[in-house]
Amino acid sequence: MPAAFRADSSNQGSSRFIGLPRVSENSDGSRCELNHDIAGSAAAVRAISPGQLVGHYRIASILGAGGMGEVYRATDTRLGRTVAIKVLPAREASEPDRLRRLEDEARAASALSHPNIVTVYEIGRSGSIAYIATELVEGETLRDVLVSGPLPTNTLLDIAVQLADGLSAAHDAGIIHRDLTPANVMVTPAGVVKLLDFGLAKLETPPCGGSGNESVTFESPARGAEIVGTAGYMSPEQTRGGAVDFRSDQFALGAVLYEMATGRRAFSRKTDIETLCAVLNDEPEPIHRVQPGLPPSLRWIIERCLAKTPGQRYRSTKELARELRDLRQRLAEMRRPTREMTVLTPIGSVLTALVAVSVSLLILGSHPGRRVGPPARRR
Repeated sequence: MPAAFRADSSNQGSSRFIGLPRVSENSDGSRCELNHDIAGSAAAVRAISPGQLVGHYRIASILGAGGMGEVYRATDTRLGRTVAIKVLPAREASEPDRLRRLEDEARAASALSHPNIVTVYEIGRSGSIAYIATELVEGETLRDVLVSGPLPTNTLLDIAVQLADGLSAAHDAGIIHRDLTPANVMVTPAGVVKLLDFGLAKLETPPCGGSGNESVTFESPARGAEIVGTAGYMSPEQTRGGAVDFRSDQFALGAVLYEMATGRRAFSRKTDIETLCAVLNDEPEPIHRVQPGLPPSLRWIIERCLAKTPGQRYRSTKELARELRDLRQRLAEMRRPTREMTVLTPIGSVLTALVAVSVSLLILGSHPGRRVGPPARRR
């Protein structure tokens, strides 16, 4: 099966598998060639009507559609709860590879129990429809949040810490997401972050004797195997079709953090193939030029995640999450004295007034003949 990648919906219309040329010319005139074929086709949308039953779920409305399937709001008729139902496009529901990917997503996500990862309830079939039922996360995608531009540092770090915690839990369970993008992150009105769409995830057995994720890997696909992901967020090794591990997700997180910090994408070119080549060969615009007020420690974390070589990234995603959390704490402590001074200001004003009164009384006491109080009225 030819290799393929999924274009980000905000850049290419609906998210889909698309065909690309293998060779592109870089801006400096050099040529960029990928070492695997890239081809594919757009997904057809299934017509599921409101009120229709899929298993024991009654469809209410469509939430979105893309290359991995369509997502609907539905009601669980047994438990009465609102859920999200993800189904494969009708044209592809009978393809073994697509069904396998849907089942892989369900197995990957259901193996995880973490507040920052979407909960999977069930995988099933209803006639010709293959579906996954998950919790319905209300809120906005991070892609929608970023429409207004770069995020304040404290907001950025709140989201970053939760994302890194979710990824760390997945990596400790032997799961590599492989498609982390702003479109696959939900932010609830309460500020809770949920990592979605494990449709491209790889489920591996963690190494025995520890929960670290340093050695979680899977085999490099053979030439002609399917290579999937989102242009601009895939790591260089994933773009080449090579072996990837948890550090590939770190690269994608770095691209997301860069976007949150600067309001622009780390790798964005006129065409998708040029974007892939930029991931392989170019460095993003230096953060200090785009956002000079960003704390240097945060800039260094982002730059380390975006290292071209996996060995230059973090030894574990748990270490990355810890650095982000520590940075958030340090910045909060730096802001705290300002708040304390704000609280003490009224007390300082009262003390100043008392001192002024005391000085006045001392001055008057040194002139005993001076009348204190209003002048006497003349008759």
